[in-house]
Order: sequence, then C-alpha cells, then structure tokens
Amino acid sequence: MNPKRVLVAYGSKHGATAGIADEIGRTLRADGLDAVVLPADTVTDVSGYDGVVLGGALYAGHWNGKARRCARRNAEQLRHRPVWLFSSGPVDSSAEQHEIPPVPGVARRMKKLGAREHVTFGGAVTAETPGPIARSLVRHGKGGDFRNPERVQAWAHHIGTELDALG
Repeated sequence: MNPKRVLVAYGSKHGATAGIADEIGRTLRADGLDAVVLPADTVTDVSGYDGVVLGGALYAGHWNGKARRCARRNAEQLRHRPVWLFSSGPVDSSAEQHEIPPVPGVARRMKKLGAREHVTFGGAVTAETPGPIARSLVRHGKGGDFRNPERVQAWAHHIGTELDALG
C-alpha cells in the first residue's frame, strides 16, 4: 500500500512561514504520509498529490502573493482534492489565545477552492529578520517568535487523520 502524498506549499518572504511548513511536513512524514514541502512559487502541478496544505505569511492584512498566485494557478486541480490553508502572522500571542478567522482574501480563497479549514499560527520577527520594519519592531521590543510547534504538530496530525479517513 502506497502512503498518501501531501504537498505542503508556502509563500513567505523571510522564512517564518517556511518553518511552519517544514514542521507540518515533518509531522506528516512521522505519521506515515509522503509529504513534500515546497515554496509556493515553484508549484506548477498538484495533480500528483492526494492532499494539499497551502500557507502564506500575513502582512498588513494580506496573504503572501506567492501563496495567492499558487492557489490561482492550480485552482482547477485543487478543487478536486482536499485542501487546508494556514497563515502565519500575528507577532504576538493572539494566535495561541484564540482562533483567528482568516483575513478576507484568504476566506475568499477558501471558498473558491473548497478548502476544508484554515488555521492562523503566530509569526516570527527576530533580529535575524531582514528589513527596516523588522528592525524597528525588534528595537521596540515587539518582535519575537510566536510559532508554537506543538500547535502546528497537532494540526498536522489532524490533517493526517482526515486523509486516512478518506480511504
């Protein structure tokens, strides 16, 4: 019996979302699935996958453009397989404290793709994050890494369970 193939694609400019995608991929592989993690801008064909997890970084209320373009480029194929969406973004503990609904653009994408669900995870802005906004946030004590690996792993286990239930 071949394990189910899952694509975990991410759109990220500085890497916080890539770290979440890597954690999802590792967890799915530990659960016996064949998970492939790729940057969203390299994904041109999802037909070889049994399920797709697509994530994008949030910035100023918008989902990463690479994730949006990946969803548009593969929309027809994505409608014929289970899809889960995630966002990374709040640079605070709000994602840990309560469910954060998807931003309007992601909510529209969910509906168009028939995505099963969306989760928002905390983001990360640290001294290693490039750019003047990141430097300013860190300098004013508002940076940090708010990604929770246990929460990411629990969601990935949930995805694996759903895929197994599909037969």
